[in-house]
Amino acid sequence: MAAILAIDQGTTNSKAVLVSSDGVILARGSSPVGISHPQPGWVEQDANRVWTSVLEAIAVCLIDAPPVSIAGIAISNQRESVTIWDGETGEPLGPVVSWQCRRSAPVCAELNAAGHSARVESLTGLPIDPMFPGPKMKWLLDSAPEGRKLCLGTIDSWLIHRFTGGKVHACDASNAARSQLLDLKEMDWSDELCTLFGVPKAYLPQVHDSASHFGETFGVPGLPDGIPVAAAIGDSHAALFGHGAFEPGDGKVTFGTGSSIMTTLPHFIAPQNGITTTIAWSLGGTPTYAFEGNILVSAASLPWMVEILGLPDVQALVDLAKTAEPEGPGFVPAFVGLGAPHWHADARALFSGITFNTTRAQMARAVTDSISFQVHDVFKAMAAQSPAPMGRLFVDGGPSKNTFLMQCVADALVHPVIQCDAAEASALGAAYLAGLTLGIWDNLESIKALPRKTTTLDAKKSDFSRRLLVWEDAIFRSTVTPTSSMGE
Repeated sequence: MAAILAIDQGTTNSKAVLVSSDGVILARGSSPVGISHPQPGWVEQDANRVWTSVLEAIAVCLIDAPPVSIAGIAISNQRESVTIWDGETGEPLGPVVSWQCRRSAPVCAELNAAGHSARVESLTGLPIDPMFPGPKMKWLLDSAPEGRKLCLGTIDSWLIHRFTGGKVHACDASNAARSQLLDLKEMDWSDELCTLFGVPKAYLPQVHDSASHFGETFGVPGLPDGIPVAAAIGDSHAALFGHGAFEPGDGKVTFGTGSSIMTTLPHFIAPQNGITTTIAWSLGGTPTYAFEGNILVSAASLPWMVEILGLPDVQALVDLAKTAEPEGPGFVPAFVGLGAPHWHADARALFSGITFNTTRAQMARAVTDSISFQVHDVFKAMAAQSPAPMGRLFVDGGPSKNTFLMQCVADALVHPVIQCDAAEASALGAAYLAGLTLGIWDNLESIKALPRKTTTLDAKKSDFSRRLLVWEDAIFRSTVTPTSSMGE
């Protein structure tokens, strides 16, 4: 039996998933990565540890796997994290600078102050922000030793280099699109952007389709030589593909610490109103574009409120929220500022509208509602700009299993949401792309036809329109910096 070995290399863990030709997960394995914070606001990882964690995850996965022939390898990876290495020896020449890292904030502030933001966003679909790799790559170059053959790249390119025994320096279009060095419409590295950010094109990987023959395994512990590396894609994009969200307007919400909302577009559209445009994936030299909105804090507010209220667990918080009387306060989880579509770094978390009549249940409901309303704001911004009507909306991630929370999302959006029984949506998406390269599946229709366990939650009549007014007032208050009158 043939199967695809899908790697999902994340921020905290690397996972390996073995997927059969009928889309069934046969075995799983995982291994932690580790994160360090050498200075306040700096977040980095060890490139060698990223690679060994992938090897450990593969080993665990194959121990529990039935007898199979590995037809190909697929890679899904954490986005916007970048590293640098010696192209001849494979030796890392710097850390993996994480997507979370803010070390390039001063450079980004200078570029924005110099008036480059609008031009960069028109070419890349992204704002100038420390999250994105361009300025991080310049930092890595400035810190690298001289006289070496330098390779710069996102995590997919680092893994491809290692899987192929150092023979290939390549990345996929979705990861390249997050670098802020790629012209999204031209599908190639931009001379203008590389000059602006100080990154020579010669150090960057070749850009391939997401479903592509990237090379073959060579010298990988635990795997035979000659297995094709047949797909690479950023993790959020992979989840969208894994759900079969191929039609313009189809989308997904991944819930976790934060949330990522992504909807497929019929063609490139320059973003407005606080969302970004990206390449979802590329097939046959043709990119599929998507809108995306990133929420900084989503389900992470739930365990915080559990502790505040002295509850045993998150389920107890949700059960308490279900009992709340109408009305009640608003809550904004701006613990680290607000992300899409508001993008207010100085916003702070708050409750608003608390009275002597406010109950613990109403406070719990305000926190659970904040998950729905943040998605609502991004969804509304996307719908206003999308030339296609908003279609199927899939949800994944841990909180997506909770029917009450997802019903609140459907009610807030006045749009159905589709719960999926697939914890490994990113790994499956990468595996499906590899299957296209290998001929296991003929086309998108055959992938769309693969069996999926889903539950559709239709929007119900609710009081969310009234709650939305409370939310909007709370958002306004969270972004206003009070003026101290002490001593006056």
